Amino acid sequence: MLSKAISTSTAAILALSSLAAAVPQMMAGRSTPSLSSQLRQVDSAADRYPLLRDIDFVFNFTEHEPMMANGKNFPALVGSGTAMAVAEIGPCGMAGLHVHPRSPELFIVIKGRVYTEMVPESGVFSDSKGTQRVIRTELRPYQMTLFPMGSVHMQFNPDCVPSLTIASFTSEDPGVSLLVPEIFSLPTDFIANSLGGTIAGADIDHLKGIIPQAAIFNVEQCLKKCNIQKRAVEV
Repeated sequence: MLSKAISTSTAAILALSSLAAAVPQMMAGRSTPSLSSQLRQVDSAADRYPLLRDIDFVFNFTEHEPMMANGKNFPALVGSGTAMAVAEIGPCGMAGLHVHPRSPELFIVIKGRVYTEMVPESGVFSDSKGTQRVIRTELRPYQMTLFPMGSVHMQFNPDCVPSLTIASFTSEDPGVSLLVPEIFSLPTDFIANSLGGTIAGADIDHLKGIIPQAAIFNVEQCLKKCNIQKRAVEV
């Protein structure tokens, strides 16, 4: 998605045209900075307002995929330290294991039901035996949970109807890392050694071919309950 840019005035273009011959060729290909970039370069927050039209303060989630407002596609957010996402999780849909490296997440269910699981940082245990703590919730409409910054988490819709959710972040660029695809993008030997040699190299190559490359994938048990045809995976 491209950010809107402030157009250069005619007077400025005419003033610079006489210098064009003196500009090195490598400069000719430079594009006008995006509106978001211009907003980040001003001296104060008050100086941002002359660069923004009234319409720039309106964001239509339905015009963006994924439906997320951040400092790049919604320049009015620059300097606010916030971002927001709207997501519909389909029947039996799951937002797979992921982290947001630059922000915590407040996750709210508006419609439907969502199960969540979150793994805090290492050293957070559930018992005296040192078992890693996993925080599980069941969220219904207008209930919310917190995923701390950098925590591993997932969301799952266990029902046969879509669920509608909203996520709020404390960064204009919260980022996302999909753990499973990223892990299996590493060299096979490195993965095998990291897992203590419990998975053979040939099996790792097979797993690489079937790991989903997007955050949303389906759960077999729910598919059967909802009589949803499982999509075939070619390897």
